[in-house]
Amino acid sequence: VQLQAYGGGLVQAGGSLRLSCATSVRTLSRYGMGWFRQAPGKEREFVASISMSGGNLYYSDFVKGRFTMSRDNAKNMVYLQMNSLNPEDTAVYYCAAGKVIQSQRTYQSAYDYWGQGTQVTVSS
Repeated sequence: VQLQAYGGGLVQAGGSLRLSCATSVRTLSRYGMGWFRQAPGKEREFVASISMSGGNLYYSDFVKGRFTMSRDNAKNMVYLQMNSLNPEDTAVYYCAAGKVIQSQRTYQSAYDYWGQGTQVTVSS
């Protein structure tokens, strides 16, 4: 399974970006998906997750109400719409896939496959 995240870039505070994650899986609906991020000098942290069917979404407190995760199983794609960005959102964003147990969805260990990351930089 290969994942490729893209769509990052430089944006001003208050702006928006849409990240995409292309996957090589034949049946994406068999995998739970997640987005994580890692800021310079910090550990990688959970951002959002979506269940196999897309019916169960979960967000970290610091993105709730600003970010929206979605998936298109027919296209083997996952997305992260990011609005109202602030400089604290600056990080490399990673998409991940796995046979995720929902109670473990915020843990990196719940995911078996990772993309290479895409840089998001928010200027003040």
